[in-house]
Amino acid sequence: FNGVDGILIPGGFGDRGIEGKIMSAQYARENNIPFLGICLGMQCAVIEFARNICSMKDANSTEFNTDTPHPVIDLMHSQKDIKDKGATMRLGKYSCTLSTKSNSYNAYKKNNINERHRHRYEFNNNYKEQFKKSGLSFSGINKKLDLVEIIENKNHNWFVGVQFHPELKSRIVKVHPLFKDFIAATIKYKS
Repeated sequence: FNGVDGILIPGGFGDRGIEGKIMSAQYARENNIPFLGICLGMQCAVIEFARNICSMKDANSTEFNTDTPHPVIDLMHSQKDIKDKGATMRLGKYSCTLSTKSNSYNAYKKNNINERHRHRYEFNNNYKEQFKKSGLSFSGINKKLDLVEIIENKNHNWFVGVQFHPELKSRIVKVHPLFKDFIAATIKYKS
């Protein structure tokens, strides 16, 4: 990563390359490099934070390790009994309330947003307090479903992970606010 001005980990499925993505999130966190994690990218950042900051050595997602002692990312409760996987993910637009003291709020410049989703796994709320005590901020919450939508590292200049997919709403002439702010953070980091 020598000379890299920002790290973006996109969404995806499966365990291919996961440990490398987790190491990338760690590198961004440890070197104060602007970071944007999208869906799976956010989940990798959560796993890295759990392992290296919260001292949960074997933390993981149940997507990758069903026997992990610390399932910090887990299958959504609404997905647990689904056998036929066709078109059953959390899909479509969902609301999110932003914390006013966050990079996300600074990007959107409003309290409530709506973003598109496409996933089955979420942050496991059983670990919320432990993460908060260790410096991870939950700056975006879906209050209706009590789901974490955005995480931020309080001890970093610009480290944002989102459960949703901002790329689905970004256009050439109207760039998504998170991409715009991420690029601005990389330019600032470079100079």
